[in-house]
Amino acid sequence: MQNQNLKLKVFNFVLCFLVFGLCGCAVVDYFKPEKPPYDEQLSESYENTTLKVSRAADVLAAIYKPKYELLTQSKSVIASSGQKKKGHEIWFNMAAFDENAPTAKRKYFFLVDEKPKSFWVQPKRRLKFDSEMVMGPELFDEPYVNDNAKRIAILKKVLANVRSDIDQVGAEDKNISTSGMLINQTMKTVLDKLESSPVLATKLNPVEGLDFDHITLGAGTIWMGASGDIVNVKIRVDSFVRTHDDPFAFKN
Repeated sequence: MQNQNLKLKVFNFVLCFLVFGLCGCAVVDYFKPEKPPYDEQLSESYENTTLKVSRAADVLAAIYKPKYELLTQSKSVIASSGQKKKGHEIWFNMAAFDENAPTAKRKYFFLVDEKPKSFWVQPKRRLKFDSEMVMGPELFDEPYVNDNAKRIAILKKVLANVRSDIDQVGAEDKNISTSGMLINQTMKTVLDKLESSPVLATKLNPVEGLDFDHITLGAGTIWMGASGDIVNVKIRVDSFVRTHDDPFAFKN
């Protein structure tokens, strides 16, 4: 029995040595218990912002956690971002306003969680992107060839708005700039798939969702829904569980 205990101690010591020596401290840090703010808290400001209701002062009061996040503003965009796991997990919340309207017209939440590369395991990324935005009537009233063409046009407009809003604050915040590139890359992957097979746009709905395979991020699903003039897009990649109860209450 003593020999078995000694062998077990030696094995544990060797295992720890391999983890530190071959994988590096980053891997050990990654598997430590999560520190605040906890993942379920990161999107609180997104969830508490109501388009066409929340004003800039409301968003500003809710969006920023001074202890953990960086606040960035432009004339029409308010954003906050943070990182954990020594940069392996980053997130941002963002709300955008039109110059002629006092209430929020677009809102976003993004989270990417990347395992560091180890000696024997390739890194994986979990990605979550939520967006909701008010669209003008011209987008819906355009005489499209069919419903699939309309869905693709709406998704392109969503990406254009994301790019425009991120450009306003990305230069001052590296986290948001990096996140913007990942969002752009992910949505371009979806759009390329739709360009090759437009009929797949029928899956761009709040119930079914369109599956896609990203070259670097892995397997993902995108949903898109509309209620009145508000369009909602959700993306989940890799191990974020992709289930939801209704068109505008997806769960991770």
